[in-house]
Amino acid sequence: MPISNTNPQLLASPRQRRALVGLTPLIDVVFILLIFFMLASSFLTWRAIDLNAPVRTAAGVADNAALLIEISPDGMQLDGANTSLPTLFDDLSDALAERSERQVLIQPGEGVPLQQFVLVLDTVKAAGIDDIQLVTANE
Repeated sequence: MPISNTNPQLLASPRQRRALVGLTPLIDVVFILLIFFMLASSFLTWRAIDLNAPVRTAAGVADNAALLIEISPDGMQLDGANTSLPTLFDDLSDALAERSERQVLIQPGEGVPLQQFVLVLDTVKAAGIDDIQLVTANE
C-alpha cells in the first residue's frame, strides 16, 4: 500500500548533520585562565619563620647575653626557671627589661611537637624579639 501523506522532500533530503563543537575556543579559554592564575598567584611564603642556622654551643657554656628557652615534652624553662606557654610572654618581658641584649636561643628537646615549637616562636616574636637562634642539645 503506497503512502500518500508522506512529504516527498523529507524522503529525498539527506540526513541533517549535527554541528561539530570546535575545541579551539575551549583550549584558548583554558590557556588564558592558566596564564591569569599563574600571573595572579603569589608563590612567596605567606608567613615565614626566620631563624638563624643551628649552632652548637660548647659543653655547659651558653651565651650569657642571650636568653635560653629550653623546650621539652614535659614543659619549658627560661634561663633555668620553669615557665609555661601562657606565662612565657610576661617572663620574656621581665627578663628583657633587665638585659640590653635582645637575643633568644631556643633549644627544643627530643620529642617536642612542632606545634609547641612554633607557638614558642610566635610568643618570642610577639615579645618584640627578632634575633632568634635555634640551638642543638649539648652532647
